[in-house]
Amino acid sequence: MSSAKLVKAVEALSALAHESRLSIFRLLVRAGTDGLAAGEIARKLDVLPNTLSANLAVLANAGLVGSRREGRSIIYTADYDRMTALLGFLMEDCCNGEAAICAPLAEIAKRSACC
Repeated sequence: MSSAKLVKAVEALSALAHESRLSIFRLLVRAGTDGLAAGEIARKLDVLPNTLSANLAVLANAGLVGSRREGRSIIYTADYDRMTALLGFLMEDCCNGEAAICAPLAEIAKRSACC
């Protein structure tokens, strides 16, 4: 395992290890590639704008969210490639050849809305 992968995983997991940031990230994952405006995120999660801004900065620094400007709004989106890389890293050495260990994870993936 490369140390760069490990550092990136720690950064992402550290960013997600906070209730508000995890809620923001999950909301953005559900929003899909269209993303959500910052104001909409704040309303949906009942978060103060300055707190939201700080949490989005942490998630962005960890590479978990991206943003784009649309008119006067900033639209935030989950970085699905980064999310996939993190999940892949976590599963990379899974099971030690015992498929039954990972079977529940495969079932979760089957039940997910997008899969």
